[in-house]
Amino acid sequence: MRIAMISEHASPLAVLGGEDAGGQNTHVAELSAALAAAGHDVRVYTRRHAVDLPVTVRAPDGYDVVHVPAGPAEPVAKDALLPHMKEFGRWLVAQWQTGDWQPEVIHAHFWMSGLAALAAGRRTGVPVVQTYHALGTVKRRHQGVQDTSPRGRVRYERELGRSVDRVIAQCQDEVGELVRMGVPRARMTVVPSGVNLTTFAPLGPAAERDGDRPRILTVGRLVERKGFQDVIRATALVPGAECVVVGGPPAGLLETDPYALRLRSLAESCGVADRVKLIGAVPREEMGRWYRSADVLVAAPWYEPFGLTPLEAMACGVPVIGSAVGGLIDTVVDGRTGDLVPPRDAQALAAAINRLLTDRIRRLAYATAAQQRARRCYSWSTTAERLAEVYGAVAAVRRPVVA
Repeated sequence: MRIAMISEHASPLAVLGGEDAGGQNTHVAELSAALAAAGHDVRVYTRRHAVDLPVTVRAPDGYDVVHVPAGPAEPVAKDALLPHMKEFGRWLVAQWQTGDWQPEVIHAHFWMSGLAALAAGRRTGVPVVQTYHALGTVKRRHQGVQDTSPRGRVRYERELGRSVDRVIAQCQDEVGELVRMGVPRARMTVVPSGVNLTTFAPLGPAAERDGDRPRILTVGRLVERKGFQDVIRATALVPGAECVVVGGPPAGLLETDPYALRLRSLAESCGVADRVKLIGAVPREEMGRWYRSADVLVAAPWYEPFGLTPLEAMACGVPVIGSAVGGLIDTVVDGRTGDLVPPRDAQALAAAINRLLTDRIRRLAYATAAQQRARRCYSWSTTAERLAEVYGAVAAVRRPVVA
């Protein structure tokens, strides 16, 4: 099939770890690669954010990345992109109506991509599949007045869910949230994200350790909702363990990053400055080294639409202690592949870490079960196969073209 991926702010070519570069970038890149490997013709459309970007880039994994001229050719914060989505959609229509390539299905990633995709789909008669990756209702619930989402986000997300041909939810928690928003359950199909089982595997090199100290690893963008503060507070209650934080800007910029400075200040106030290490951004191909170096991966977000890092750690045979939120409830089997604790509870987090680090048998059992679960349930080839079935089903229905 000819498949158009719309990912307006999250380019699959981006360096991970920045403010708006994380799980969605990885998801789009890995899914596109898996679909291309299965023989599909995939093009990813993302916003042009620099003047020197070529219109089309051939990714090493066999799909094309197309840079759409919508808004200024410079970096723009994700939450400031809404005014440019009409231009984005119009450009897609012009390309597909006049060019020699038109998709058979459009898969939109994030709600603003959905707006552009739905407008283009209606003008060309191409069906639209929507993955939200995050929901405005959840963000507003947890961030309150600090939520910088554009006005009307929740209304747009609700209308998208009622208008697209199929909504792809990534976990059961998301299904419940969408139903409460007013999106019909019958429009949804649950297809979880996947994990690259070649990049992330138990065997391979590991990052250096600091002597015999147990290593707690936590990974993600340096934003408050990821719960790094709680991990540092928990580390203070785990005698002798070191906490390694991977993510954020490159190491050379950590000294000026406001949130990194806050984390270091917190570590000092908790008396663990010598046991907390901020690594900064790490190339994706090197992440396996860091997972394999850890005794436990701690993922402590306040909320999490899905969460790729726990899956990556599991695929490397590393047990996970995570917040009982969002996709982690589905991926981490409590008491078997890891432990789930209430979010924003440093004491519960510390208790779980201490129990696991002092029980080698439990840790090995969790690690084995985690690796088996990742391989059995979350390969990208399985995700691509399930989505290809959805694409075929929606593409089989003819749609009128709206002028």
